Amino acid sequence: MKKYKYNINNLDCANCARELEESLNKNKDFKNVVVNFNTSKLSYESNKEFTIKELNNFIKEIEPDSYLSQEEVPIKKEYHLSILILGIVICLLGYFLKINDNVKLALYIISYVLLLYRTFLNSIKLLIKSKTINENLLITISCLGAFFTNNVLEGAMVISLYTIGKILEEKAINNSRRSIKDLLDIKQSYANLKKGNTTSKIDVEDIKINDLLIVKKGEKIPVDGVIIKGSTYLDMSSLTGESAFVPVSEKSNVLSGSINVSDVITIKATSLFEDSTVNKIIELLENATNKKTKTETIISKFSKIYTPIILLLAILVIIFLPLLFNVSQNDALYRGLTFLVISCPCAIAISIPLSYFTGIGVASKKGILIKGSNYLDNLSNTTSIIFDKTGTLTSGDFKVTDIVITDKSYTKDEIIDIMVKGESFSNHPIAKSITNLKKDKIIAKDVKDFKELEGKGISFKINDDFIIIGNKTLCNCHEDGLLHLNVNNKHVASIYISDGIKDNASKTIEKLKKYKIKTFMFTGDKKEVALDIGSKLKIDKIKYEMLPKDKYESYEEVAKDNKITMFIGDGVNDAPVLKRADIGISMGNVGSEVAIEASDIVIMNDEIDKIPLAIDISKYTKYIIKQNLIFAITVKLLILFLSLFGYANMWLAVFADTGVTLLTILNTSKNNTKNIS
Repeated sequence: MKKYKYNINNLDCANCARELEESLNKNKDFKNVVVNFNTSKLSYESNKEFTIKELNNFIKEIEPDSYLSQEEVPIKKEYHLSILILGIVICLLGYFLKINDNVKLALYIISYVLLLYRTFLNSIKLLIKSKTINENLLITISCLGAFFTNNVLEGAMVISLYTIGKILEEKAINNSRRSIKDLLDIKQSYANLKKGNTTSKIDVEDIKINDLLIVKKGEKIPVDGVIIKGSTYLDMSSLTGESAFVPVSEKSNVLSGSINVSDVITIKATSLFEDSTVNKIIELLENATNKKTKTETIISKFSKIYTPIILLLAILVIIFLPLLFNVSQNDALYRGLTFLVISCPCAIAISIPLSYFTGIGVASKKGILIKGSNYLDNLSNTTSIIFDKTGTLTSGDFKVTDIVITDKSYTKDEIIDIMVKGESFSNHPIAKSITNLKKDKIIAKDVKDFKELEGKGISFKINDDFIIIGNKTLCNCHEDGLLHLNVNNKHVASIYISDGIKDNASKTIEKLKKYKIKTFMFTGDKKEVALDIGSKLKIDKIKYEMLPKDKYESYEEVAKDNKITMFIGDGVNDAPVLKRADIGISMGNVGSEVAIEASDIVIMNDEIDKIPLAIDISKYTKYIIKQNLIFAITVKLLILFLSLFGYANMWLAVFADTGVTLLTILNTSKNNTKNIS
């Protein structure tokens, strides 16, 4: 099954996006259809290959004015000011000029046609093709009702104000989309391919592994690679959120999306564009709102029945108001029509998903990649956090501090040679600290039968000697030291290794405690080391000498007693528990495929203080959503109540619809890091 992605144009309604997505998912030829209103993208999976024309036939059955395209299309103005102004002028002429009634009626009809035709056509198309009642139909009914109840000028002004509101709303949405586009605009569109003595521009999608690429000052790194010539400074703020420039030189690995701010460099491509860091980040951001929050799901389900219910209530108002109160039928009709205008659900339907997407965008600018709005939502509900130790709370930069020899037949240099040979086959951070003991490269051709024993150590053979390097359990010894060396089952040496606490770890734990979040530390390290670090950081509960499976089982115990439990690890050894966690967060490993795949949130550097920042962003996003919901619902209910008793007219009803929608969009757009503590 192949995945397809297109731009979708002329989609200016969040409810319409939802209806389109649901309708296409019901079609057996389409699977996993996602219509992203925020980015104007439509993606799906299918075993069939459709032409653009065939796809647009499907689209127009549901959304008559929308269509797909491969390339971005300039935004089409749905509402034309010239037609709007002409319609208003003709209506005012009919109202104020002392002319024949038939001429007056003709002018009114012309003005209504000019003002209402687009809204009317959209409502009828949707009603016929998809059996959907939307706000266009509510506005059409209200304005035509005003016309036939001799409230011609008011009806014309309602559609005029509604249209002006839609223009402003469309502009606000497009501004938000442009901000999102700017956020996603972190890739280089071209690359300078070097072949021999010539250089040519190519599309980034055409880059092959091992291609030589010239990156000039001011250009972005097109794909992940390694520098083979030159040195420079890179601006990696779009990836990590850090403003400080990073120095790089020959043999340095560089990530796509980084900006070259100094001298020309030549890199050798180590990935295709589709597998590059920048493309993975773009895909994560584009798909971030696919995973809905409970609030979005509830709103989505409610929206399906909301408009028909409102239409029914308006009919009941028209019928029963004259029966229960001293109200004329004509007045009841007017109040019912006002009721319809007020009740459109756009403010809620647009502002909630837009708020979540904005929050995700704010986080990404700080180097925090959040894979879904559900994870952003849950961050603020976190009640417990489990930390891996190495590389999370500590720097992961291990150093050998001492080697205590227990078998005096071996010299220190011989022991170092044996250990370096074996550990050169391991990628573990501790292995690196041992290989760093030798400045000169060690040839390990005589190493055979190398095995990495998960969470315990390594074993291998040199000539006829069977060698083990690992913890106390593996080496069956009672000596001190983090690691031990056994040769032919005889203890030879104990190795002492230190790992420093990160500078910002203590402040991070302190801030989390202010949020009343319980803290845990799970580590494979020995008891003494774990307790020392845990006590210094004031971790609530510490578990030590754990294997990966032990962490998984212990996570289940913690999660059982807490609402939302977060696990923070390195994205490699902790992959099983990262996937199981309510929120799995990978620390460091910039560009690590394992980190991105295994976790729900990726911190694009190893700064642990990004965790409380992510929680702050979540809290502020939910605060904005709460503001929007309270404001929209309060205003609508107030004006609904006033309209029932004749204290609100259609003009005020338009504010309750388009005005409230516009204000909630503008309020959402202020969600940025300046507002977050």
